[in-house]
Amino acid sequence: METPILKDPDIVPTEDVLENEFGEVYPVYREFMETLKSDTFGLSPEWRYYKDGKAWLCKISRKKKTVVWMSAWEGFFRLGFYFTDKTGTGIPDLEIDPALKESYRTNKPIGRLKPLVVDVHGHSDLADAFAVITYKSSLK
Repeated sequence: METPILKDPDIVPTEDVLENEFGEVYPVYREFMETLKSDTFGLSPEWRYYKDGKAWLCKISRKKKTVVWMSAWEGFFRLGFYFTDKTGTGIPDLEIDPALKESYRTNKPIGRLKPLVVDVHGHSDLADAFAVITYKSSLK
């Protein structure tokens, strides 16, 4: 069963808290964050507690543009990308797991936005995550 973590509004997700909560996936999380902040991507992560979802989420953005939302789960982290009909047209051409493309194709829109969700359980999932981040970052 998928269990969300980081639910307590009073416990700020510091590195120590994240290392404790993520356990074995923490090194993958660290690599992901270091790569995001590097000159390659130049993205800024920001953890905030959201009362509506009753959990901490990490908004990852460049300047004012949100590129991806990250949520923390027991044993993995989830990346949520959101596209309009127009901005999602390049997803079938990405070099990512065909199951991700299929889930995107069949996902129901949330308002005008259609989600593409990447669950990161290990280092092998990072290539798909970075491919989608590169694509999303390239959009106007």
